[in-house]
Amino acid sequence: MTARTKRAGTRLAGGMAGALLTLTAFAAAPAQAAGYRYWSFWESDGGKPWAYATQGPATARPADGDSLGFRFAISNGTEDTSLPSVAPDFAGICEGVEKKDGSKRIAVVVDFGGPVDAPPGETPPEKPVMVGCAEVREDATGAEALAAVAKPLRYDSAAMLCGIAGYPARGCGEQVEETGQKPPERPAAQESQGPGPSVGVLVGGAAVLALGGAAIWKARRRG
Repeated sequence: MTARTKRAGTRLAGGMAGALLTLTAFAAAPAQAAGYRYWSFWESDGGKPWAYATQGPATARPADGDSLGFRFAISNGTEDTSLPSVAPDFAGICEGVEKKDGSKRIAVVVDFGGPVDAPPGETPPEKPVMVGCAEVREDATGAEALAAVAKPLRYDSAAMLCGIAGYPARGCGEQVEETGQKPPERPAAQESQGPGPSVGVLVGGAAVLALGGAAIWKARRRG
């Protein structure tokens, strides 16, 4: 084996050892916090499926015929997939409500979540979902539409929506550490992988390292 080949093999071996340590560190990394407990905000335009709102209810201005959804749940990832359990059925929720001049009709769905979502010491309302047809002025915000059907509302000093119809009575957007509780179920089509590499990635990385080791061994044999 030449000195050059020996040095190359040493560098490659060192790089693989570092990669192996990195993979091991990822595998041994502790699980992160479960997420945040808060009211998520959803919207639907003209009977389309729920879509996560791109702005808060205080600035959103829905049009006549739109639906707004609010779901109290624990968000477990970068994308919240805890949808309201009732579809955005404007025709059904606002059935029989005629549009009046200077006003608009907004279907509102409020999903209080389940016991697993409730803050410690609190219990969700006996009726898990509230629906209503808000009749508000044409330039009204989503927050005003919500207030028309689900008072009282509670906000924090930063104008974050903390409580709807008195629930929950305390707290606002707290971080939830892992407690062994089962997180809210996610729709199968929107299931996302949690933080950290998957087992398949780790196994694949180990296979790459093994192949690299074999290559070094063969290089030494040829040397």
